[in-house]
Amino acid sequence: MTKKRILLKIGSNTLTKETNQISRGKIEDIARQIATLEDEYEFIIVSSGAIAAAKQFVKLEHHGAEINVKQALAAIGQPHLMRIYQENFRELGLLTSQCLLSYSDFENADAKANIKNTINVLVANNFIPIINENDTVATDEIQFGDNDKLAALTAALLQVDLLIIATNTDGIYTKGSLVGNTPETIESVQGTQSLQKEISTSKSSHGTGGMQSKIEAAAIAQTAGIETWIVNGLKDNFITDAIMGISKHTKIKQ
Repeated sequence: MTKKRILLKIGSNTLTKETNQISRGKIEDIARQIATLEDEYEFIIVSSGAIAAAKQFVKLEHHGAEINVKQALAAIGQPHLMRIYQENFRELGLLTSQCLLSYSDFENADAKANIKNTINVLVANNFIPIINENDTVATDEIQFGDNDKLAALTAALLQVDLLIIATNTDGIYTKGSLVGNTPETIESVQGTQSLQKEISTSKSSHGTGGMQSKIEAAAIAQTAGIETWIVNGLKDNFITDAIMGISKHTKIKQ
């Protein structure tokens, strides 16, 4: 039986559970769900969190541009982030691997082919690719998108069956329901156009994206014929509950 391929995007707010440090418990929760689902699904992860990981260990003194400090923090934090993933996943018999990509890679035909071939080999050998932007040489994720766009471009390149974007809400809420502070999830929608009028421009505390970048990511996935789910990654079992249809989340269909 051919397994369905899921690209799971995890943002900093999910990984930290909206605190100031990476949550080992959340990474263990993700690993446990993947282990439960591995007979039917294969996973590729796009994970933010390198800067958040570094902030647990260091405070850099620098009088230059803030973006350079963040790039340095990413370089310090990325090995720590991967170590936490490796330790927690290994305890459940899951193997991990690291792939650092840049947006410019997706503009180069040879680079795209290399990415696709490498990740396919990793997945075929039961290594879960954990992808992040190479922040040392690129700043797009730091400045703009919290890896949402990177996740969508990767999903399209690898022709996954489903893109799941974990965030800190039960999907996308109707704008009207937020006025009365009674959030109401838009559970299913065809395409992204109708969602534009529902979202606000506010961004999360650790992340740099907000809901706008998630809708833009869903639009990229839609062009590639891929459905996108926006789910609440702060909750335990958020992947399995979404697949079983027992959680509130937004499905953006083709």
